[in-house]
Amino acid sequence: MTSPESSNTNWKQRNNLNTKRLAKWTAAWVLSLALATFGDKFIWQQSELITAIAIGINFLIGIVMIMVNKQHLTDLDELQQKIQLNAMALSLGIGLIVGISYSTLDTTGLISSHAEISHLIIVMALTYMIGIIFGNRQYQ
Repeated sequence: MTSPESSNTNWKQRNNLNTKRLAKWTAAWVLSLALATFGDKFIWQQSELITAIAIGINFLIGIVMIMVNKQHLTDLDELQQKIQLNAMALSLGIGLIVGISYSTLDTTGLISSHAEISHLIIVMALTYMIGIIFGNRQYQ
């Protein structure tokens, strides 16, 4: 029979392993995105085939990253799952509202710059981080 301390240690070890795996796959996804985005300008000089392959690899790495993230979330305790779910819901909601409003401002000509997806990703990432911070503070 396992003691509560060994179960807690096993959970911590599994959580650390899942966090490291998620960090590695996220880094791989970011690097492959950078390669797909800038490779044709700096490495292979505008070969559409190589660019398409790089985008495909980025897509596949992204799928694996999602699966690793799902496993990470599944292995969290109930409180951490709740905090993550609330932060993700906030990020999705804010991203949807801000993204549609931002796009509408662009398409109606009310702003002079073009609505860029990178701006929306920044808003969603900041919203997610704020949701995590406030969620952890709420349950301390």
